[in-house]
Amino acid sequence: MPLEEIESKATDAHERNRDLSLRYIASDGSDVEHSMADAIILLYTTGRVSGTVRRVPLASFPDGDDLLVIASKGGAPDHPEWYLNLAGDPKVWVRRKERLYEARATVLDGDERASRWEPIIERHPAFGKYQEQAGRTLPVVRLAEV
Repeated sequence: MPLEEIESKATDAHERNRDLSLRYIASDGSDVEHSMADAIILLYTTGRVSGTVRRVPLASFPDGDDLLVIASKGGAPDHPEWYLNLAGDPKVWVRRKERLYEARATVLDGDERASRWEPIIERHPAFGKYQEQAGRTLPVVRLAEV
């Protein structure tokens, strides 16, 4: 799907995120009310069942030229839908401020995950709490521009 169609065809994964997503798009990310506003991106995945483009705002963490996102779902015991979608199709789109680009999602594991996880929870302890609460290892996903 061409980049110019992504935002026009995307639906929000959860209605509660719709206002945040629309404000983000309208302001190129500068008018977002969130504790991690500077780190928020919009991630677009293809629904594994519906085939529709789904949009979700997420906190991101820089990793060289790439971004990392955590599939925390606020500490829920099951994975978020966006994670299940990209596990089925790693072609995603990322909106970071005014830029919208295609990316490839890769789930980190082993030492690579551990080396990224520790600095994230040192700076943002809530993710460590989410992992304890969830009772599962929270996936760390790299988003690399293609």
